[in-house]
Parts: sequence; C-alpha cells; structure tokens
Amino acid sequence: MPRTIAVLSQKGGTGKTTTVRTLCDAFRRAQVPALAIDLDPQGNLSDYLDVPPDAQPTISDVLSGRARLPEAIHGEVVPASLDLAETELMLGGRIGREMTLRRAIADAPERYELILIDCPPSLGLLTVNALVAADEALITAEAQYFALQGTEQAMQVIDVARDTLNPDLHLLGVLLNIADMRTVHSREALGSVRERFGEAVLPTPIRASIAYAESAERAISILDHRPDLGADYLALADELMRRLGGMDDARRRLAATR
Repeated sequence: MPRTIAVLSQKGGTGKTTTVRTLCDAFRRAQVPALAIDLDPQGNLSDYLDVPPDAQPTISDVLSGRARLPEAIHGEVVPASLDLAETELMLGGRIGREMTLRRAIADAPERYELILIDCPPSLGLLTVNALVAADEALITAEAQYFALQGTEQAMQVIDVARDTLNPDLHLLGVLLNIADMRTVHSREALGSVRERFGEAVLPTPIRASIAYAESAERAISILDHRPDLGADYLALADELMRRLGGMDDARRRLAATR
C-alpha cells in the first residue's frame, strides 16, 4: 500500500497546494510514482494540474460511495470540486465518518509508492479524514508573524488524530513557505518556529516569488517554469525522502536530474 502524506495548514495562502503539486513532480523525477488527492473544495490543485472542471468522478464521489478511488484518477490526481463541501456536511452524520478516506485509499492502485493529500485550509472533518488516512503529516506555514500560532494549531489537530484515531501517524516536518529571507520579518518567523519545534522544521524554506502564480495560471510545474526556484523543492523532496527512509536509490535518481 502506498505511503500517504497529508499536507495541511491552519489557513489558506501558505503555498500548500503548490507544495503538493511540485513535490509530486519532484518525486516522479526520482521515478517514485506519486498520486495527488485534492481534498479542498476550492479545487485549486485540480486546476493547477489542468483537470477539466467537469471531470467525473471526483473525490466527492469517492467519499460518498458513488465511485471507487481508481475510477476517480484523472492523470495523476483525484480532483475536487465545490460538491466536496456538501459531501463534508453529509459525512458529518455518518458513523465512522473519520475513516471514510482511509477506507477509500486502501483501494489505491499498487503502482503508486506515495500519495499526497492536499487538505483544505481549515482543520475540519476533511482534514481529520486526511490525517486518519495518512502515515505522515507535513505542515506548511507562511514565513510571517502568525506562522508559530498556525503551526501550533495544526500540531494540536495532529496530536488529537494520533491519540484517538491513528496512533501510527508521524510528523514528517514543518515547511516554511513563501519566505523572503532578505527581510527581518521572515527571518524572525523562521527563527521562532525553529526555536519552538527544533528539528521538525525542514531546513529549506521555499522562496517567495510571483512565478508560482504564473506557473499555476499556465498549469506548468515550477520545476519547468523556473528551475532556479524549483531547486528549493528538489532539495525539499530529497530531505523528505531521507526522513521517510528506504529511498536512497530514489534520492540518487533525483540528484542526477539537478
């Protein structure tokens, strides 16, 4: 069964969706087949990957039982739509609602080694489903004043999921995103998060740039649109594979692409 990583944040605007898309691209460069699941009703990841807005079935159909996960894969992503917000409300009335995504992922095709879940920018039932389904959690935070507060809130949700529903859940790391390390503000934000969470904080912040918005608009990976910026994500993917363990060959393949 693929190892599953839930990518979450306490709020929007932390670069979470770009992180999921670009990490999937980087893992594939390392010849590690990766599937992305868009669990955000806004569907930004689906749009970034150029999935038609009327694509069917979607993750909403999977969670509601109308489709199996393999049937909802379009390209290398299970897309989302606004229907997912209604599905979340529907799940709230089900027994075992927190386990819905986990049961669906058990049906994932064997060809995938990793699954990355783009969680919604809130800490509600969909995010809880992602954490119950996941082996690892990756927190993204913008390098600004509220980074520490948002990270602590995300940590609390991870702790609750681990203590009550998924004792095997591990924290993969905390990623500082949209960082302009030339500014005192970003450096102080990074310093405060590192002081609080130590080695959990990933060593490579992701630099801020308008190029990410440009790459999303064109549905082109930042690795191809701006390889100089994409280098941050290649370093991040290498570090994540090191933390996951057992991926030395993939790390060498990734290094050969730089």
